[in-house]
Amino acid sequence: MICSILLLFSQTLFAQKKTINEFTAIDKKALQLPDSQTTTTSKISDYIKTNFNTDKEKSRAIFIWIATNIQYDIENMFAINPQEKYEDKIAKPLKTKKGVCENYAALFNDICAKSGIKSYVIEGYTKQNGVINNLPHAWCAALIEGDWCLLDPTFGSGYVNGGKYYKKINNAYFMAKPSGFIKSHIPFDYLWQFLNYPITSQEFQEGKTEINKAKPYFNYIDSIRVYESQNHIDQLISSANRIEKNGVKNSLTYNMLQYIKVEIENDRQNKIVSLYNAASADYNDGINKFNEFVDFRNKQFTPQRADSDIQQLIDAAENKLKEAKAKLEKAKLAQINSTDANTTNMVIQFTKAIDDTITHITEQQEWLKVYFSKGKLKRKMMLMGKVSWFGIPLN
Repeated sequence: MICSILLLFSQTLFAQKKTINEFTAIDKKALQLPDSQTTTTSKISDYIKTNFNTDKEKSRAIFIWIATNIQYDIENMFAINPQEKYEDKIAKPLKTKKGVCENYAALFNDICAKSGIKSYVIEGYTKQNGVINNLPHAWCAALIEGDWCLLDPTFGSGYVNGGKYYKKINNAYFMAKPSGFIKSHIPFDYLWQFLNYPITSQEFQEGKTEINKAKPYFNYIDSIRVYESQNHIDQLISSANRIEKNGVKNSLTYNMLQYIKVEIENDRQNKIVSLYNAASADYNDGINKFNEFVDFRNKQFTPQRADSDIQQLIDAAENKLKEAKAKLEKAKLAQINSTDANTTNMVIQFTKAIDDTITHITEQQEWLKVYFSKGKLKRKMMLMGKVSWFGIPLN
């Protein structure tokens, strides 16, 4: 994500008032964090947990340390690697003391998590001086004293003017109320507005951010619980649905939606490949077991085995083929609405091969029922013929 930045500090929505800083004592102690403990988020969180008690104190200490010690990296604000790992987003600002919004947010989020505070990184975009910023942005939400609060350590650290970054703490971006924060920050997914009457993309664009209770009620607390119970892909699917529902009004939202859909599609294709490979392994295992049975029968079941062992041999082959088919059925379900004709045809042909093999196994199962019902002499007579496999005699 490329991050948006403050254009003019004096003109932002959250201009600071000249009030007494209630966090003076917390800030002072937070900024006494020794440099030797700033190499990892684990060491930082150890200091936080040792020196602060409540979640509010901890989150403030984390916020002020990041906002004070991390400089906005203007030179590299466009040099973003979409494939960068989350761990690297955290390691970079700790090492260089520089970063862009995704670094600020990831760093805050990780220290919170290790300090026992539930938090999330939120992706969206901002509006400044009545104008939608043309770059995406990332900030955080934290559950503090039972309430979801919004924090933007990037905007809270300073501002940009004339192409230069100026360090100046802005406390308005610490524990901001969702109803006020929505005036300048809108997440792509309205789940993270933390509002019972979410603002649409169109309303945000038009500056209509007042709460309208005539809208359908949205229980974001219950929805977050559902979100937390979902796996990653289901989270992406539900998020994509909410993004589309809220309106795709600009390229920022469109690009994010496409990014999510690509990730969902890649996961689907990976699952199909995984299922296909697993089905192939089961199929080959089943074929080997069936060949073992055929070879044993052609040797007139010598050396002698118990009937139950002979039955188990062909049952194992059949079970493996059925497991392979079940996996392919899942792969076919995953292919619904897919335009990938090659994969679809491959799955269909593979299923047919399995069905053909199961047919041969069923024939042998029926033969065994008769064989087991006979006496010793008649069994020997039944074993005189050879078994063929796909029309080829097997000796």
